[in-house]
Amino acid sequence: MLPSSIQISGEPLSGAEVRDICRGLRDNAVRLLSLRGCRLCDRDFGRICRALAGATSLAQLNLNLGVVSSPSRIKQLAEALRTNRSIQSLFLHGSPLTDAGLALLNPALALHPALVALDLGDCMLGDEAINLICGLLPPDGAKSGLKELTLSANPGITPKGWSRLAIAVAHSSQVRVLNLDYNPLGDHVAGMLAVAVASSRTLEVLDLEGTGLTNQSAQTLLDMVENYPTALRSLVLAENSISPALQQQICDLLSEGEEEEEVAGGAVDTQEWGRGREPAAHQRGGSSWMCSSDPSSQMVLMTSGLGDSLLAETEM
Repeated sequence: MLPSSIQISGEPLSGAEVRDICRGLRDNAVRLLSLRGCRLCDRDFGRICRALAGATSLAQLNLNLGVVSSPSRIKQLAEALRTNRSIQSLFLHGSPLTDAGLALLNPALALHPALVALDLGDCMLGDEAINLICGLLPPDGAKSGLKELTLSANPGITPKGWSRLAIAVAHSSQVRVLNLDYNPLGDHVAGMLAVAVASSRTLEVLDLEGTGLTNQSAQTLLDMVENYPTALRSLVLAENSISPALQQQICDLLSEGEEEEEVAGGAVDTQEWGRGREPAAHQRGGSSWMCSSDPSSQMVLMTSGLGDSLLAETEM
């Protein structure tokens, strides 16, 4: 039997549902587990973590919107990740981790052999967390690291922290998608990110929606796109004080580059990389992405196609 997906959104989990989830994980019958915004007791959370530890088919784990809600749960998840070897995408958006919580998780994240996508949006992080995250972005020639990183809506991170991240991205041989939307970055940080984009050989998607940018930083980004060859294919600048004309110029230049890649046969599809990521921070309670094939049941079981392009790439 092909591995399936278990997706439950915003519901309390019964003991029977937790038993079914644990059984599926132990039987290696689950490829994607999403418990987005679900409510469960600490005992049941621990049971799921113990089953996660030995799961070998699980590729994507979504615990967005407060499921990892306490230091004890952070420790239990860290223990599971120390043993697990299969998870490639981990989504913790909207979890009150703080810097201290990420410090508990970091050793397991750093040593995980398969993890390539991490969502830490709206996790109450600061500069200490950025120092840890930079360790997950090893420089050229080192071990493989994250290919997709989401840090949306973490206003506690200062320009000093963002500058460290920009340096890490500039020297990373792996990062393809970087989501920084709904952080108060401003033009100064955007200038540093432009340098990082120009230096990176891999960064294809940069989300700067709602980050306090003006025409000043947009002009810097335009100059970068116009005059320096980069891997960048998508730059999101919505909800900033940037003129439509400048945004259109940047978009047109990126589109020209993408068309040239497609003609050369070198285009890479990045559609799958955002799977499981929360929408914009102010919309994070929405669940429009979730669909149920069985209206009589809260649990959705189906053959998983999510993340197939990611899995195929990492297994090559």
